[in-house]
Amino acid sequence: MAQVEKTSSETKNEDTFASSFVAPKVDLKGALKESFMALNLFLHNKFFEAVELLKPWRKDSMYHAMGYSSIMTMQAGMTFAPKDLETATAALEEALVTCQRFRRKATFVKAVSNIISRRVEQVTEEEMHAELCYAEVLLLRGALTFIGDESVIGFIKGGMKMRASYQAFKHCQELLNTYKTLTEESDTFRNFAGGVNMGIGSFNLMLSLFPARVLRLLEFLGFAGNREVGLSQLREGATKSSLRSILSTLTLLMFHLYTSVILGTGEGNVAEAETLLAPYVDQFPNGALMLFYTARIAVLKGNFKLAQQKFAECIVAQQEWYQIHHLCYWELMWSHSFQQNWLEAYHYADLLCKESKWSQAIYVFQKASILTMMADEEAMKTGEQVENLFRQVEGLRLKFAGKSVPTEKFAAQKAKRYSDPDPSKLVIPALEMMYVWNGFAIVGKRPELTENILNTILKAEDQLANDPNPSAYLTDDQCLVQMLKGLCLRHLGRLLDAESCFTYVILNEKNIKHDAYLVPFVTYELGLLYNQQGDAKKAITYIENAKLNYKDYSMESRLHFRIHAALSSIRNSVKSTME
Repeated sequence: MAQVEKTSSETKNEDTFASSFVAPKVDLKGALKESFMALNLFLHNKFFEAVELLKPWRKDSMYHAMGYSSIMTMQAGMTFAPKDLETATAALEEALVTCQRFRRKATFVKAVSNIISRRVEQVTEEEMHAELCYAEVLLLRGALTFIGDESVIGFIKGGMKMRASYQAFKHCQELLNTYKTLTEESDTFRNFAGGVNMGIGSFNLMLSLFPARVLRLLEFLGFAGNREVGLSQLREGATKSSLRSILSTLTLLMFHLYTSVILGTGEGNVAEAETLLAPYVDQFPNGALMLFYTARIAVLKGNFKLAQQKFAECIVAQQEWYQIHHLCYWELMWSHSFQQNWLEAYHYADLLCKESKWSQAIYVFQKASILTMMADEEAMKTGEQVENLFRQVEGLRLKFAGKSVPTEKFAAQKAKRYSDPDPSKLVIPALEMMYVWNGFAIVGKRPELTENILNTILKAEDQLANDPNPSAYLTDDQCLVQMLKGLCLRHLGRLLDAESCFTYVILNEKNIKHDAYLVPFVTYELGLLYNQQGDAKKAITYIENAKLNYKDYSMESRLHFRIHAALSSIRNSVKSTME
């Protein structure tokens, strides 16, 4: 990756470029103006220029400090490189000091006096913005702690910073509610309001994703997670003409196009995403972020040809942050997998293995899985040894706060079948991973592609049934095949046939020796099927059973996220029909 930050030994021209943009005095309005300029550069893929504009005044202006440290954090989050993590940590700590200088210095006596007399807390606009910038930087610092410190202590520290950030955002919301009735809305006040919308909305939306038992604990710790409040706040922030409008928009896009798909029922609000993105596409037609989200929308609509074209455009649009290329490679790998164009899918999985540091365990497992889907002759031309790739997975796993990444742990458990000299081969593992990422909900929008995948599954079913030397994994493999077969049939509208496949897995629960995750996931899928048939009561019963009757299986937390989303959706639908 081309480093965003440059050393002092590099050319004077860059310093001259940066200083030419810097106002002689950094008051609040001037700081906001330059932050808008930096944001504009960033959205035009001029990442280095944005940094150079912000960097000179990062110790004197809260907005320069917040903007500079935010870009450094984004870089660290994309590379995971120790040097980038150190640079981002230093920038955030420096930004906290800068913001702290501008925050209100409230004494205990004044605070008590205000409470007793019920007077409105007297703060300047600069102090309000300082509180907001402080909350944002603290949020980034907490997030970076999770990435950079994998110990339990680091996890606790990160959580404490997150809580402090949330409390600061709540204080900003109290100030907003108080002063919006007392003052005319100036440009600076509108920017403050947009920041509050973004912060409160993001926290509420993020926390609303957690299952009820986790959310109750978080509420006890002082957090709040209300999805409707979160969406409302972010929508309000996205429509305001403020510095953080784009941040509210990007948060909503991430929720609709990724979070709702992977951790939900697979249905994102694509229509709203298109509406939110449209003005930015007009303004920044070659912006990498705009091209990327345009492509992602095409993926969710099942238009894989357009998606592949837009991802390709995104890759050539900029060369400063190669990690954006890696996001595109991941998406291109899947879009070709949905079409069962395995050679192209392999190409992008291979690029990820060679270039990206995010999750080597997943990339290598994915590459090996794709190779198993190819004809032997085609796979041999790649020069890869599938068994060796699977054997590498365990040693590539990451840990955060001493905990394994669930998808990596799942991949490693599956890859263990290749640890023996005479391995028991996995059955259609690329399609199994497609389900892990909720890809059947995407490819299900294309009946002809779903039929093609179903044919691949039927071939695997026949091979298992006619295997003269079945392995010890036979029942597990047959149940996997039935689950994936049932998913295809459900998306094709053949609900009775799908129900039969899902029921087969449940009836064989006691015979499953390794893939214990299959039964709770299938029970959940049966619930979705019954909801599709219009029987909400039966659907809720099955989904609740999946939540309450199983534990200690692979990807348990992922299923609980999906269960929470499904139950919320079904109950809201029932409620709206009764009103």
